[in-house]
Amino acid sequence: MVASEGFLAGSSMLDICNAAVCSEKQNWVGYHRVILGEHDRGSSVEPIQVKLVSKVITHPLYSRTTINNDIALLKLSSPVTLTPRISPVCLAPSSLSILPGTRCFTTGWGRTATTTSPLILQQTGVPIISPAVCKQIWGQNTITDAMICAGASGSSSCQGDSGGPLVCECSGVWSLVGSVSWGTSTCDTRFPVVYARISQLRSWIDRTIASN
Repeated sequence: MVASEGFLAGSSMLDICNAAVCSEKQNWVGYHRVILGEHDRGSSVEPIQVKLVSKVITHPLYSRTTINNDIALLKLSSPVTLTPRISPVCLAPSSLSILPGTRCFTTGWGRTATTTSPLILQQTGVPIISPAVCKQIWGQNTITDAMICAGASGSSSCQGDSGGPLVCECSGVWSLVGSVSWGTSTCDTRFPVVYARISQLRSWIDRTIASN
């Protein structure tokens, strides 16, 4: 989830991640590192890049109680070299509206049905769920404008995927639409996962990057 100007954007609720709740738990600056270009965590020959984090900026309206505005930006200590394996993704514009049923994709090294920590990066397709349906499932006062729901179709993000991307193809362009935030504790694939909605948070992201 590389944004321009050397920032990473992400969100989380479940596990170690580049997100609001995780940035509160741990001292990212000078301690954690960002790894780019990795696919097989068991490989020692992949052309990865490792970057220190020089600054963490959590959304000022992030709520630990409601998990609203669940996003943080990580500023890297040095620029990333773009390669065929490492490239930026477009951030969803504030005006973007994704139709319910649109099949989007999420990736991560989180828990699967067969292992708690796969070595190979996993990918699955998940349909966008309308806010109305998501509120029926999770509660009218639980789902906010800063959240987008996807899944409930046989696959799901899970523990260890937190902060991971939800990308959708719109007019031939792949955009980062969401970032894994929260879901059922059992990763029940009958229920949608809730992602931080990038379009709703885009203005804050742009302002923060511009001033840092």
